[in-house]
Amino acid sequence: MRQFLLGMLTAILLMMAAAAWVWTYQPERLPKEWRRANVNSQDYMPTLYRWHDAQGNLQITDRPPPDRPWEAVKIDPNRNLVPAGQLPKPVDP
Repeated sequence: MRQFLLGMLTAILLMMAAAAWVWTYQPERLPKEWRRANVNSQDYMPTLYRWHDAQGNLQITDRPPPDRPWEAVKIDPNRNLVPAGQLPKPVDP
């Protein structure tokens, strides 16, 4: 019985190690929804929260406020990027 439990524990630990390795180094093998939540993935889409404080100023944070209405904003990390090595064109006066 003891060998069986030790074998099961070893199998569980190996599966957890494999899952951690895939999560960290091979996120493209994960389901699409999981890739969006994985910081290591190209598909990572963080959620930000837009709300107004007591003075009416717009606030954007990574956590929603507990006492105010807020709007969830999905950010596409591939949007509004300037490719490396390309500078914006100068504006003629």
